[in-house]
Amino acid sequence: MMPLEHVAAFGTVDGQLRVGGMPLDRLAARVGTTPFFAYDRGLLDARLTLLRATLPPTVQLSYAMKANPMPAVVQHVARLVDRLDVASGLELRTALDTVVKPGRISFAGPGKTEAEVRQAVAAGVLIEVESRTEMIRVIAAGDELGLIPAVALRVNPDFAVKGSGMRMGGGPQQFGVDSEIVGDLLSEFSTSGVDVIGFHVFAGSQNLHAEVIAAAQRSTVELLAGFADALPQPVRYLNLGGGFGIPYVERDRPLDLNVVGEALTALVDGSIAERFPEAVPVIELGRYIVGECGVYVTRVVDVKWSRGRKYVVVDGGMHHQLAASGNFGQAIRRNYPLVVADRLDTDSLAGAEKATVVGCLCTPLDMLGNDVTIPEARIGDMIAIFQAGAYGLTASPTAFLGHPAPAEILA
Repeated sequence: MMPLEHVAAFGTVDGQLRVGGMPLDRLAARVGTTPFFAYDRGLLDARLTLLRATLPPTVQLSYAMKANPMPAVVQHVARLVDRLDVASGLELRTALDTVVKPGRISFAGPGKTEAEVRQAVAAGVLIEVESRTEMIRVIAAGDELGLIPAVALRVNPDFAVKGSGMRMGGGPQQFGVDSEIVGDLLSEFSTSGVDVIGFHVFAGSQNLHAEVIAAAQRSTVELLAGFADALPQPVRYLNLGGGFGIPYVERDRPLDLNVVGEALTALVDGSIAERFPEAVPVIELGRYIVGECGVYVTRVVDVKWSRGRKYVVVDGGMHHQLAASGNFGQAIRRNYPLVVADRLDTDSLAGAEKATVVGCLCTPLDMLGNDVTIPEARIGDMIAIFQAGAYGLTASPTAFLGHPAPAEILA
């Protein structure tokens, strides 16, 4: 089936997909090569406007740069969110170049090196501590630099979130400090020269179930309320994580953001206001902000038949867009929405047929669309794969087989 809702979101002109209001052939000429990723700033703006209108106004919105750290995207989003979250020293440098003040940049993730911790302390950003060792490193960096680092303790909760694409909390995890030893850790370092301003819980990602997300947020507040008295000052930072999912395959149903917003409003006005009156609630989102705003564009270089099966061979592949190939943690491979981007006119759609779209790599894993229904694709046509705004280029093995890296553009 042709993904009509995705085509409609970007728009068409003369039977051709538009991105950023520009026909794709012109955009390709502007880029100068295929393959490339294109991110639509109008769709980015619309998604952030929707979030602002739906989530409680007192909740701060943080952009998790790991989803898409392209500098132009980060610069654009930074003007529309309250905070940025980074997961490496390089992402931190990118974030520090934006309008977001250092105190509203958080640094999360396990395995922060001593150099990264020192960099973060020197910059004055919030460090989300994930272990006892990391706390010791933060303290040492603060002593060396003569600074009092601001930290939040990332907590690995004692509950798991069902329906998440990746579980990042509950049970044994590399993420955060197990909830049962949080009190001991806070007691051990209570006079250590760091400013513990609050907590962070991120229990799971890519969740499409609004009720599950709401229940996880309620459970998070209940859990963290038990640790509040262990801090010498009131909790000032309460990161409830995110995990809002987007639909990737035909069977996926979009997240009901209204249900999430209503439940979060009740939580903010109720338990959070009562138990954490001085805390700033934070929702941290990456994929939900940028995922549906991007397309991966690749050009047809060959069309061939093999024993009754039609193959459309393109100049891109899984080395650029690993997730669409089904090799980015998916248990079962399913097709991402894709179109022949310059054949969206009525006559072409009427002649749609089954074909398998494959990349240029020398491996059978390099499949972008298995037995999809598309108009007749010809050499030189462009294939656009939707839902490519998050975890695309930087989550793919770009060096595999030595093919050139794709371009990226914010249109």
